[in-house]
Amino acid sequence: MAAQESAFQALKSLADASRAVARGLPAQADIQAMWSGIGFSLMGYRFVAPMGEITEMLEVPHYTHLPGVQSWVCGVANVRGRLLPIFDMAAFYGDRLTSSRKQRRILVLETEKLYSGLLVDQVHGLQHFPVDEFREESGPVASHLSAFVGGSYRINGTEWLLFKPGQLARDPRFLNAARY
Repeated sequence: MAAQESAFQALKSLADASRAVARGLPAQADIQAMWSGIGFSLMGYRFVAPMGEITEMLEVPHYTHLPGVQSWVCGVANVRGRLLPIFDMAAFYGDRLTSSRKQRRILVLETEKLYSGLLVDQVHGLQHFPVDEFREESGPVASHLSAFVGGSYRINGTEWLLFKPGQLARDPRFLNAARY
């Protein structure tokens, strides 16, 4: 029995020594819920689009101009074997792109009814916002944009308007790009 007690005492002293030098658990930090989206600039505004609605970001591909379409329809590009219609979003809203050609990007919108490339001034990549920073109202925005904006996030003094690209799939003007 003495050998068992001796072994038990050895294990107990080893456990005590381990506890004495062990680090404590890391401090429990409050985890803040975040919302993520694709940030982009257009006509001097900063927008963020839900990740589920933008399937891809591309450099502007070579495209073929189309006859008999609205001025805001750039043309059609072959992207990995699929024909992608490309639309100049600034021209669609009655404005013009302000960035250099090198900064411009295509946001690919794919819904059940629509596969389109939206030409924007610049893409800022993935943006993360605390969920509790969302506001239903946004700052001053041009009236022709208001149907496509669904609130905003303000981070570090910058307002990011929540762009709803799915609204384009319901906009008759966007869906009827043929020149009348």
